[in-house]
Amino acid sequence: MSRTGKLAIAAAAGLLLTVPACSSQGGAQNAPGAAGGQDLTIAMITHEAPGSTFWDRVRNGADAAAEQLGVTLNYSNDPDSGEQATLVQNAIDSGADGIAVTLANPDAVGPTLARAAESGIPTVAFNAGMDVYQDYGALMFFGSDERIAGQSAGARIAESGGGKAVCVVHEQGNISLETRCAGVAESFPSTENLQVNGSDLPSVQQTIGAKLQEDPSITHIVTLDAGIATAAVQAQEGAGSQASIVTFDLSPEVVQAIQAGDIEFSVDQQPYVQGYLAVESLWLNLTNGNDIGGGQPVLTGPSFVDAANIDAIATFAENNTR
Repeated sequence: MSRTGKLAIAAAAGLLLTVPACSSQGGAQNAPGAAGGQDLTIAMITHEAPGSTFWDRVRNGADAAAEQLGVTLNYSNDPDSGEQATLVQNAIDSGADGIAVTLANPDAVGPTLARAAESGIPTVAFNAGMDVYQDYGALMFFGSDERIAGQSAGARIAESGGGKAVCVVHEQGNISLETRCAGVAESFPSTENLQVNGSDLPSVQQTIGAKLQEDPSITHIVTLDAGIATAAVQAQEGAGSQASIVTFDLSPEVVQAIQAGDIEFSVDQQPYVQGYLAVESLWLNLTNGNDIGGGQPVLTGPSFVDAANIDAIATFAENNTR
């Protein structure tokens, strides 16, 4: 079965699990296989940086699953990989029943996650770390194959007759972002990386604008975050460039920009689904010994959003679930 098929099975399982939460029997805590009605606490630790709206959708998905399943969700974050590892250790020390982690910098965070697994705490990875999560004892992974996503974006740029692309990396050392740009370059070799400080959007706009003025041969700007995409639109306008903008991830602003024709398309990894499945999978493992994916990552993307389907997705984006 393909990875996409596995995702469909996982999603179907999620829909079935929501039914008991709405019944008169007291919700998912009373479902068959539940852990005797015990209170379960799941810790979620991410590399979220200040100002990033991407994680709002991850948290919305995680919160929805926690509410439906009757578990306590403790969310914490730090963009510094050393501090993120400390947060994982804090979750271990506090007696979390399950731990969900992003592995954007696996060398720093992974060893602490491995200690959680060694101590008997079930762990899953999501969003980042697809290629290494099993090395650190994580049972499952939920996210997008970043290389395939990048390759798909690069192929679309090539098909549109692009001449040169710049891929904007907004977090130094983040393996997911580097892999995306590498994927773009594999399908569209005339791609150059541009490093920016993603926590300072005015500086991002200035850096992209200066690059466009310096190199008028750039036909495409690839951004890896919805907030960075908004800055790129402003930079393109300020520089008087005709370069097309494509991005990864959605936001209400990106939706409006796609509708207005200012952004060509978005590569959506469905962060709401990532947060939801990370919590739900740990609940299933804790209460019924289940695992999802058959030892393979469960893919939540890439899913393309463009002028052809933006109107159908816009309402979900407004609700901050897509």
